[in-house]
Amino acid sequence: MSSKSRDDIWNEWRELVNIAPKELEDWLETDESKRVGDSDSGESTGHQSGRRIVDIQRTNKPDLTDDQWDHMAKVVGYINRHLAQGGPDDDVEHSDWRYSLMNWGHDPLRD
Repeated sequence: MSSKSRDDIWNEWRELVNIAPKELEDWLETDESKRVGDSDSGESTGHQSGRRIVDIQRTNKPDLTDDQWDHMAKVVGYINRHLAQGGPDDDVEHSDWRYSLMNWGHDPLRD
């Protein structure tokens, strides 16, 4: 469980997760999405997260489960850490850095 309040998680989630559910579903079907990230089971952690993010986005706030709140906190943390690392100096649009963030529901080119 996150040390952040649910209000804080909600506000950061709404600020950072900037890819709509259908758009994220479509992105997760691309080869670019499937080839980035760490993977022990064939599907990367970020790709699995993306599928969960779509489900969360389609859930009304009052209906979110504790597990969904925990995942939202994880997503917010991941996006913040990844953004703090900074992206590549050139061709951000086609970078693994961007593709990984997009699997987690954030397109850095929309900032």
